[in-house]
Amino acid sequence: MKLSDRLSRQERPRERLMRHGAASIQDAELLAIALRTGIPGLNVVDLCRTLLDRFGGLRGLLGAPPEELMTVAGLGSAKACTLAALLELARRALEEDLARDSPMNHPARVKQYCRAALAHRQVEHCIALYLDNQLRLIATGELARGTLSQAAVYPREVVREALRHHAAALIVAHNHPSGLAAPSAADHGFTRHLKEALALVDIKLVDHLIVAGGAAVSLAELGCL
Repeated sequence: MKLSDRLSRQERPRERLMRHGAASIQDAELLAIALRTGIPGLNVVDLCRTLLDRFGGLRGLLGAPPEELMTVAGLGSAKACTLAALLELARRALEEDLARDSPMNHPARVKQYCRAALAHRQVEHCIALYLDNQLRLIATGELARGTLSQAAVYPREVVREALRHHAAALIVAHNHPSGLAAPSAADHGFTRHLKEALALVDIKLVDHLIVAGGAAVSLAELGCL
């Protein structure tokens, strides 16, 4: 079933985007442009509305692994991979911005990047942003992934990776699948131990961000660094 099937010319998302711009198009219609075709009994826009309802919105849909998406009737590997690619493209675009500028000049952009990388995760993940001596992004990397309640990150492993990237500073971030962005006692303890371990090799811990849903809490902004 093609994008135009069962849709009038005025309803077709591509035509509306060309006339009014992408910002004027609803989430389901933007997804419809990416997925292109529906399934028997549903045009592509109705399919995308159904997917958004089932997965609880864009964050849940784009964060779902391809194998989970493929459990939806009519949603094969091609469409599942398209959705996974959309999220990764958004993350990489934000990463390019951080690589061009000092992340500390754009703390809101750092939070946006960490939300894009972590907010959709259903288990805890911890990542690091490795920075040069002007606080520009060198690389990002995953430090650990864990259960629904914790991810095991060892300061010595972080130090080793920071040295491998020749980093002068770094930012760490992890998600709370519980949806509560407030730092726990374990988060404070890890931050303190990591800061001390990095200081031994003259690397600065700039921040530790905690992501939960649409929120990103900075321990530096809380005065905990």
